[in-house]
Amino acid sequence: MNKIVDKEYFSENVVKFEVEAPLIARSRKAGHFVILKVGDKGERIPLTIASSNNERGTITIVIQAVGESSKKICALNAGDYITDMVGPLGQATHIEKYGTVICAGGGVGVAPMLPIMEAMKKAGNRVISVLAARTKDLVILEKQVAEFSDEVIVMTDDGSYGQQGLVTNGIESVINREQVDLCVTIGPAIMMKFVSLLTKKYNIPTMASLNTIMVDGTGMCGACRVSVGGKTKFVCVDGPEFDAHEVDFDEMLMRLKAYN
Repeated sequence: MNKIVDKEYFSENVVKFEVEAPLIARSRKAGHFVILKVGDKGERIPLTIASSNNERGTITIVIQAVGESSKKICALNAGDYITDMVGPLGQATHIEKYGTVICAGGGVGVAPMLPIMEAMKKAGNRVISVLAARTKDLVILEKQVAEFSDEVIVMTDDGSYGQQGLVTNGIESVINREQVDLCVTIGPAIMMKFVSLLTKKYNIPTMASLNTIMVDGTGMCGACRVSVGGKTKFVCVDGPEFDAHEVDFDEMLMRLKAYN
């Protein structure tokens, strides 16, 4: 069992937890995730590790209350325990000096983007972060993102904060003024699809961190399968990051609706 040592609300339905997990904290890298559950019969929930603290032996995760299982996790408080947690899982993000990197995060996708921003910045890249949300109250981690960014652009659907528009509007404004060498995108599948379509038009290499349905997390069940470049891949072991221009997002979106 893993003890929750701190809890913070980003909004009414988005919660940040700091959880004791010393082995995971020591070995995790940008892009890694964990699978956790609460209760012996709880649902297995995959969550990307937002950050870690080796001295405290903790990792930070961000979760949005959507269904019954995520609401159950969000109802926990500091001092409570997560029944099971396994990780780090997946492939770490490939980090190198590319030049100018756009990091495009939508909603709670900003949390798993944070360690990628940090690693890209430390590798010597110019990092431009584009954060997108429906409204001001749903913009998260802006202060932390700014620590690892040369520039932060905030887009809101309703114009209540930053600039009004979609994440693609913010990305294209950067592309139109300077050379971009790589784009990394994390967020809702539909958002990543349109980011990919935009960057493909400009021939900008793009990585997308996919958030498919997962069960066992070891590639055995096949629940997280996606088509990448015409081949079947498993997000839990081959990903979660793939060449966005090779991902069949329409198929992925269709499979995500299976449990609606």
